[in-house]
Amino acid sequence: MPHSLILNLQPRSPIKPGYLSGKHLHALFLTLVSSVDQELGDRLHGQSSNKAFTLSPLQTTTGRSLILDYQHNHPIAAGTPCWWRISLLDDQLFGHLQSLWLNLNPRHAWHLGSADLEITSVLGTAQSTQPWAGFRSYGQIYEQASTEEREIRLMFATPTAFRQGKYDMALPSRETLFMSLLKRWNQYSGMMFSNTLIEPLFPSFFDIQTEIVIDNRSKFIGCLGQITFRIFGDLEAETIRQINTLADFALYAGVGRKTPMGMGMVRRLSGRSG
Repeated sequence: MPHSLILNLQPRSPIKPGYLSGKHLHALFLTLVSSVDQELGDRLHGQSSNKAFTLSPLQTTTGRSLILDYQHNHPIAAGTPCWWRISLLDDQLFGHLQSLWLNLNPRHAWHLGSADLEITSVLGTAQSTQPWAGFRSYGQIYEQASTEEREIRLMFATPTAFRQGKYDMALPSRETLFMSLLKRWNQYSGMMFSNTLIEPLFPSFFDIQTEIVIDNRSKFIGCLGQITFRIFGDLEAETIRQINTLADFALYAGVGRKTPMGMGMVRRLSGRSG
């Protein structure tokens, strides 16, 4: 069952920009996991691909913003309310961490670099002010997907890029975007969709731009903004359902590169574009 959890946090001391990178937030997540299951934490640390979780950058603004903060140039002051999204694609992973969410001590300090953080609450269901939270089983995502909707409008909320051979490509295409979702769906859902599923999809609208994320080790170039695909052709309702399933799954799975580092956060938008 995919879960998209929002951790509400409050720093006890200022968080310096250097500690707000994806690398440090990834380390914080592994610390949380290891606090309840050291063996699992070590195993996740050793994984180089196919990770069953995604992380957001640390946020200080409302979750309703279409574009999220992905790079901080100034410290986050002590006492600033923050939130952080963790999505889990594997039932086993959520089960291992359930005791952490159920037994949170808000006075316990978690370290992000030199700063101490308190986790004040965990939100697991969608709210009007926080559309990034939610949970649905894979079966529910599939059963609730539309058999008629032919427009898929997606928002890249943090910089998104896709691996092409040896290099990254910031321009999304039908193949890179939906094959990323299809691969993760087939890996974790237990419901296999065909690789030919995406063939009726074509882009019909886009409003995207490139953005650069720089840390002390590397430079990451990705895209931000909206893109809309339409489903064309005389198709069976089941095919349309499966394509819409992948689009709805994007909230949990993310797309492209560095999703455990805060990149590739995507969610489906309602309403028409263009």
